[in-house]
Amino acid sequence: MIETYSFGNIRINGKSYSSDVKIIGGKVVSNWWRKTGHVVDVDDVTDILNSDVEILVVGMGQPGLMKVSPALKSELKNRGIELIEKPTAEAYVEFNRLHAKGKKVAGAFHLTC
Repeated sequence: MIETYSFGNIRINGKSYSSDVKIIGGKVVSNWWRKTGHVVDVDDVTDILNSDVEILVVGMGQPGLMKVSPALKSELKNRGIELIEKPTAEAYVEFNRLHAKGKKVAGAFHLTC
């Protein structure tokens, strides 16, 4: 599904994106913005929370500077959704592995810092 990632760019199913993206149910949601730039909070992923998902893989940027808020971690735990946080270069590989296994996985990928 995700073919390549480099700082500021990700290629998914043959299409390149230069802004942050989410993948929900196999569909790409481009131009993903968060209310607080380097923090992912509940309001930033309501579409993911309202989807049929078991695992959320968050790409934290190339050096991994983006963080998941405590409120989102709590909400994911309450809903029984596993959270995987990794630098984006590692996160996309993990996302692909889970997707290939048929897991109900969503992704949220920060492409820069």
